[in-house]
Amino acid sequence: MKVTIAGIGYVGLVTGVCLAEIGHEITCVDTDHKKISDLNKGESPIYEPGITELIKHNLAKGAIRFTTNSKQAYSFAEIIFISVGTPESDDGSANLQYIKEAAEEIGQSIRKNVIVVTKSTVPVGTNEKIKKWIENKITGRLKVSIVSNPEFLREGSAIYDTFNGDRIIIGAEDELSANIIGDLYKPFDLPIIKTDIRSAEMIKYASNAFLATKISFINEIANICEKVGANIEDVAQGIGKDSRIGSQFLSAGIGYGGSCFPKDTKALVQIAGDVHHRFELLESVIKVNNVQRNRLVHKAKEVLGPLAGKKAAILGLSFKPNTDDIREAASISMIEQLLAEKAEVFAFDPVVNGKIKALFPENIKLCTSIDEAITKADLCFIATEWNEIKEYPLVKFKDLMKEPFIFDGRNCFQLMEAEKFNLNYYSIGREPVIAKYSN
Repeated sequence: MKVTIAGIGYVGLVTGVCLAEIGHEITCVDTDHKKISDLNKGESPIYEPGITELIKHNLAKGAIRFTTNSKQAYSFAEIIFISVGTPESDDGSANLQYIKEAAEEIGQSIRKNVIVVTKSTVPVGTNEKIKKWIENKITGRLKVSIVSNPEFLREGSAIYDTFNGDRIIIGAEDELSANIIGDLYKPFDLPIIKTDIRSAEMIKYASNAFLATKISFINEIANICEKVGANIEDVAQGIGKDSRIGSQFLSAGIGYGGSCFPKDTKALVQIAGDVHHRFELLESVIKVNNVQRNRLVHKAKEVLGPLAGKKAAILGLSFKPNTDDIREAASISMIEQLLAEKAEVFAFDPVVNGKIKALFPENIKLCTSIDEAITKADLCFIATEWNEIKEYPLVKFKDLMKEPFIFDGRNCFQLMEAEKFNLNYYSIGREPVIAKYSN
């Protein structure tokens, strides 16, 4: 099928290359000229395992092209995916500016009947607005069918998730459109759930809100574990074996981040408020997460006292491993707190560099290795569980730091290993390890 993807951000690019890989003819359109130029050279604007290879492979076989010419891209498409951003507004609701702009441009540009598929995360009822925005701009007797097709991709494993997902949600206003989009996805051989449009819109928000709730719940249990002397890893394993609960999203840490959970939880609270329903549970989830990301620095101050003048290393800057996304990353909150405490911040991440430097241009030192970050450091924070960090020899903390005080927000190391190397090791939901003597 001839498919156009509007908006080549994270979701749009992954969707485009994966649909090209299964045999469709894909045109990706975006207003960012540099991004399009780089993509046509086979260079990905995002860090995502496997995506560069898919871009190059499908460019070579002519299955995908990248352009800024939206009129041409929309003119003869059979299916158009909208995957532009829906950033958070000041009140927590989703900003639909880019959705409206894309819809109106589609209406002005199409020359044949088309199915418009919304991949962007949008509030319930938005797809009805999208149809009106398009139809208000159509010249001629053309038919536009609207489909809501939310994505459930995890950054860092989005390619895998596309080919091995749990389900595909298709919310359509008519059976024919639902069946056509079902055929589009058929080569993935994944379960397809067909619903009405509003239910599909709600499924996306409900899914992310539930997962965020599991994360905040296990973090609250971890905080209690620390106070009563229990081990959160044992607790999580014990409750995760219950088939009614499941083991996923029960890893205690310093909270969720990224482009989805923070934005979507706030948006769902706003959606509920718009229909005069207070979503108190989700409000608490958000509050717990905001507090959780501050726990490590607070813990460090409790252990070491004032942090002014101390060299603090931060390992991991992205909100999760295998991505360069720092949106709502716990590391940003940590850096802000440490700078407020007048500590010297030295940071390392295997991928993130320019983005974090742009946020703190003069105030932090970006290091090219873990060794560099922790050498002569007074304390070290672990904010992201990259393999490079989890596999780092613990003995080096003892050898390179002034005195090894490690505050691990992702529980990367076993307590017995920290004891073996005589570290001061503080993690989440587990008893601290206290060195028996200093260096």
